[in-house]
Amino acid sequence: MTRTFLDATTLIALGTIGELEQLTSFTGELVIPPTIQNEITTEPAQTNVSRFIDQNAVETTDPAVQDRVQQAKEVLGEKEQNGDVSLIAAILIYTAEDRPVGVVSDDQRVRTTARGLGATVTGTVGVIVRAVEEGLDREDAYTLITQIDSYGLHMTGNLREKAYSLIDNAAKST
Repeated sequence: MTRTFLDATTLIALGTIGELEQLTSFTGELVIPPTIQNEITTEPAQTNVSRFIDQNAVETTDPAVQDRVQQAKEVLGEKEQNGDVSLIAAILIYTAEDRPVGVVSDDQRVRTTARGLGATVTGTVGVIVRAVEEGLDREDAYTLITQIDSYGLHMTGNLREKAYSLIDNAAKST
């Protein structure tokens, strides 16, 4: 079963607009490490993430991750354990054991490192596209993109158009 680790970037974007339930379209277990949860300090995202964890039995710990924290710090050039280090530590442990692992993040450094280490990677737009594949209406997905763009994750025109194109393609294939 795939474990999917969620980064603060996506949790803040979706939590700010009250749309964290879109993350439930992923199969497998969702994990929000404590270091990630501690990075979510703005409201309403902080309250919505706490509720999401409680209502969806989201995992918040993975003891195996601690075994790779030092290596993850070295990979990222970090001195302290932060959310990025926790995510990369998880990827290091899971890929070393040939176990499937995913990361949902909009942070380019995390995405590039995670992909290079063998994780499946997506971001906030990917979450919405996945939700469309699972039955979310295309127009509702467009509205989510507009809300996310308005309340935090400011998209370039190219990214917004790419998001709409991916949504259209997902809607056609359902």
